[in-house]
Amino acid sequence: MQNRSHAVMAQRTEAADSPDDFPTPPWATRGFMEHVLAEFGPFKKLSCLEPACGAGHMAKVLKEYFREVRSSDAYKYGYGSVRNYLDVPYEANAVDWVITNPPFRLAEDFVQRSLIVAREGVAVLVRTVFIESVGRYRNLFETTPPAICAQYAERVPMVKGRLDRKASTATGYAWLVWKKSGSRSTRLMWIPPCRKDLERDRDYPPNR
Repeated sequence: MQNRSHAVMAQRTEAADSPDDFPTPPWATRGFMEHVLAEFGPFKKLSCLEPACGAGHMAKVLKEYFREVRSSDAYKYGYGSVRNYLDVPYEANAVDWVITNPPFRLAEDFVQRSLIVAREGVAVLVRTVFIESVGRYRNLFETTPPAICAQYAERVPMVKGRLDRKASTATGYAWLVWKKSGSRSTRLMWIPPCRKDLERDRDYPPNR
């Protein structure tokens, strides 16, 4: 008999024309900055681009760390500029870092574009299964491996179209980080349980 529990069924499977709007809980972005990207800081003099910003949940946290955060999205959410990252490219070396939770089906294209746009590094939040696939290995990982693969030790619940503090998920997420200079090998690490320490009441709309 099929297990239809919410945690098992809450998978990110979207149509090809979907905005794929699954906001990143702010605590998860802080966890990445504190436990993964911190070794490349400080960032107070650096710039960052979030090119799939949605309603700004990740970009607002990045502003806690970076001097400047540019935000855009292909769809209108009322935050950042409306700009299709793949159709209307930014200039080469436009910012120090590109950090984003891209539409899953476009994540490989986002990485390739971001490696041109960023001066120092690129970081994408993806489903852990993104590191699978022969095609993705041939097109990306074989020639341009990330410097870091950082897996969340605790689950990061993402709900379509909104933040939900009470949500659960069966989907695992990891950050892939590319540095424009340095080793061409990939280091595996874990983001330790950190939601309790990094979650803020102000992160959520009222009654969430």
